[in-house]
This record gives sequence, C-alpha cells and structure tokens, in this order.
Amino acid sequence: MQTQAAVLWGVGEPWKIEDVTLDEPRRNEIRVRLAASGLCHTDEHLVTGDIPGVPYPIVGGHEGAGVVDAVGPGVDQLTEGDHVVLTFIPACGVCAFCVSGHQNLCDNGAHIMTGRALSDGGYRVHVGDQDVSTYTSLGTFSPYVVVNQLAAIKIDDDIPLDRAALVGCGVTTGWGTAVNAADVRLGQTVVVIGCGGLGISAVQGARAAGATEIVAIDPVEFKRTQALQFGATHATENIANAAAYLVDRTRGVMADAVMITSSLAAGEMIGPAMGLAAKRGRVVVTSTAPRGQETVTMSLAELTFWEKQVRGCLWGSANPRTAIPELLDLCRRGVLKLDEMITRTYRLDQINDGYDDLRNGRNIRGVVLFD
Repeated sequence: MQTQAAVLWGVGEPWKIEDVTLDEPRRNEIRVRLAASGLCHTDEHLVTGDIPGVPYPIVGGHEGAGVVDAVGPGVDQLTEGDHVVLTFIPACGVCAFCVSGHQNLCDNGAHIMTGRALSDGGYRVHVGDQDVSTYTSLGTFSPYVVVNQLAAIKIDDDIPLDRAALVGCGVTTGWGTAVNAADVRLGQTVVVIGCGGLGISAVQGARAAGATEIVAIDPVEFKRTQALQFGATHATENIANAAAYLVDRTRGVMADAVMITSSLAAGEMIGPAMGLAAKRGRVVVTSTAPRGQETVTMSLAELTFWEKQVRGCLWGSANPRTAIPELLDLCRRGVLKLDEMITRTYRLDQINDGYDDLRNGRNIRGVVLFD
C-alpha cells in the first residue's frame, strides 16, 4: 500500500515526510493502522547520532498504538480489529530470558537495531527503489506499520489509543525503573534525575510504590513544576542542591534509590548519583548513553564498603505481555496519570516542531495523532 512516513536520511538532518510503499504482511506479521505515536527522546538520538550502528535511511518511532488492519499467514495471536500497543521488545516467550521472567531481555532484542523485519531480515518500507529501515523494527512515525505479531500486545477496546501509545516505551520504562529495577518500597526516600516522560513516569511509579520522599531533579522549571504535580515531594535544579536537601531531610542517611532518567546518560553522572545514595542504596541507569561511552567515574570505596549498587535498566525491567495491560488498568483506576502527561499533540508533518519542543523542554510527552 501507499502511505507516508517520517524518514531520517542521516545524522543531523531533519525528519522528512516521504511517500512510501509498505509491503503486505508476511508470515507471522500484522499490519497496524496507528492512531498515535509518542515522540520519545530516544528517537532524537537518531538525529544526534548517539545510537551506534543505526542504518539510514530510517523511519523513526517506537511508541505507538492502533488497530490491526491485516494479518499475514501464521498469525495466531491477533485478528483484524484487535486494539494493540506496539512494544520494541518482541518477546518470544521461549528463550531462556523470557521463561525466567525477563521478557525485556528476550533474545529477539538482538535484531531490532538492524531496522529489518524480525521474520525474515528483509525490509517492509521503500521510498521508490530505496529500502528503508524501521527503528526497532517498528517505525511508528507512519499511519501504517507492518510488524511481527510478537511486537504487538492486545489491549481492551475501551482504552483511548493516544493514551495507550505511551505505555509502549516511556511510561513502562520509567514506572518499571522505580517499581522493578530500583525496587522502591513503602516509606523509602528516592531521587529521580531528569523529569521528561521517562522521569515523570518514574515519579509516578515511586509514588505508587509508597515512597515517602521523592526528590525530582531537572534544570527546566516547567519539568520541576510538573514533577510536583505528578507526585514528587521536592524538586530542584541540580544534584548539589538535592544532596544538601537530603542531608538535612534524612539526617545524613541519604536516598534508598537514585534513578537516572535524563535525556542522556554519561559516565561522569554515576559518581554524583552515588553520592546521593545511602548505604546499600541503588543507582539505576535507564537513560541512553552516547555512542562509545565506556568510562564511568565513581567511588569504588563506596561501592564496596557501603555496599552501594549500580544497576542497568532496559524497558523498566518489565515483561511486555503483563506490564502493558496492568499499567493501562492502573490508568483506568486513576493510579497512573497518562492524559496529563500529554503536553501537546501534532500532525505527522509537524514532527520537527514536536522535537523542537522536546529539545527546548516544553513537553513532558508530545504525541503525533494520525486520526
């Protein structure tokens, strides 16, 4: 079929709306008519070149929800008309990581950054005679996508799809950073560094887990104000101010968990983050690091003698097939705020405006609407 997509032709270039040809779904694939796609900061890393090995040209987007429009041969989990959230972790359910309860680390994740179809390694999007890859084998910056059925999670039909799109990446990742990776518990003190869509979701997860003190750090005043509305108890612009606050508030004990959910991770952030953590405190790194970032500065003495911990976190350390419906149910019950996270909406041809707003700290989450 003929449709449109936001294509990035190289590092440093703007998104360009192209007329594209989309192949019919092949074995184990479905076509989804998307209603919405979130503008996640990870797609901005395609523009800046911070994600290594990405094949250009590429259709961006990895956070979307819509309705199954067609199914290919061999599809046995979904039917036409099903409402789905797309997940960039296509959990197979049978590899060692899936069966041990770590679907976010499914072996299929090894293939998603190739931008090729999981089913056969081919391409499904074309501009003229040019094959175009799709980010994390999804490419949700288009009103139609062809994806493997493993990358789509069925949801209830009554859930608004623009809201549901957010749990495809940012919300689940942030929420899970607090609830799963940081293991936040009742009465604990936590710190969230970076309060965009990821960080605000971590704030919400920490609040729901029962944290008594939630300190939000962000240099942008708008995001600090938003963090307080979503459950933070204190907000400040930098780590130094947060450290002084914690020394006073906890009588020097410091935080049980520190979550790095900023737009970009860097090795020099780990040491200061560890300085905010208590003995046996957990520092969770969820943010994407720049290409080639291999050096971390931190105190090994604190790591050993105070038993501080540094943990990585992919997709909130969550299982897509259970986390997505659970979070949407929490939204239905009023525990998780999703509507309030959507700061602005855009048409597909306004995608560069959306990322300009993201870069300038104007959005918690921008969303492209296709309907």
